[in-house]
Amino acid sequence: MHSVWKTSIRFTLVTTVLLGLAYPLVITAIAGAIFPHQAAGSLILKDGRVIGSSLLAQSFTSDRYFHPRPSAAGNGYDATSSGGTNLAQSSQKLVQRIQGDIDKLAAQNPGKPVPIDMVTTSASGLDPDITPDNAYYQAHRVAIARHLSDDAVNKLIAAHITERTLGLIGEPRVNVLQLNLDLDAMSK
Repeated sequence: MHSVWKTSIRFTLVTTVLLGLAYPLVITAIAGAIFPHQAAGSLILKDGRVIGSSLLAQSFTSDRYFHPRPSAAGNGYDATSSGGTNLAQSSQKLVQRIQGDIDKLAAQNPGKPVPIDMVTTSASGLDPDITPDNAYYQAHRVAIARHLSDDAVNKLIAAHITERTLGLIGEPRVNVLQLNLDLDAMSK
């Protein structure tokens, strides 16, 4: 019986060192060598300062900017509190929030259907991307606020559409932070 305990303790220590320390360190080193930007968090710099990550949504509330999906992460876009609302489709609170958002958005663009990702949160609450439909829905508001033509804003959106990975995985998407940064550059 004594050797079973020794073997169990040794096995636990060896697997902890190999799988808990060595493996993560090796994979991190490989990722840093092959994909340095992504391994460092895909941080975006402006004037030498980190202003965000292309992997995490940020709150943009001004009419001059494209807005991300709604967030249920903490107080909104809080990476330390990532997660959805856990409200079921049958939740009256969820239905009222979504309907209120739809009514508000429909008043801004009468006659246009509101894209679903404008009123629903992602699973993490931190999705940095919106659908092209969502971006085009917001284009007129942004164009008016920035004194730009709708056509110029629509061309900028078209240039930021990322197609499906390998033509199969995911959906076409637009990264909100990168779009807003290029919008700022275009407006100068």
